[in-house]
Amino acid sequence: MARSKLQSFHALFRPLSAKSGRASTSSEDSLQAIWNVVARIPRGQVSSYGDVARAAGLPGRARLAGKALRLMPEDMNLPWHRVMGAGGRIVFPKGTRHFREQSRLLRSEGVTVKEGRVDKSALVDLEEF
Repeated sequence: MARSKLQSFHALFRPLSAKSGRASTSSEDSLQAIWNVVARIPRGQVSSYGDVARAAGLPGRARLAGKALRLMPEDMNLPWHRVMGAGGRIVFPKGTRHFREQSRLLRSEGVTVKEGRVDKSALVDLEEF
């Protein structure tokens, strides 16, 4: 990973406090845990940022999952398009290049996208992994 991307991640990452009762993990471990979960989302199915974070052992860190995907090295080739906002919503503004690309990639996998949302039948339960 490029050093500047990792430094950016460190600036965004706030370790969990001891008061929360959750163990703190290093930022590199958190990134890798999120990327590992995203890599396991099956073709033709989607998950939410919150579910990805929870499955990575980072409950309540949906925004961290989004940041991890933004910081992902391009050559990693993860299926980022399978990660959605709550309820299967594309989080990019309608009409943007990212919105169109995510819609196109999902449709190429057989996922129905209508008005920026996927059908609930496409949502996968990451607890089964």
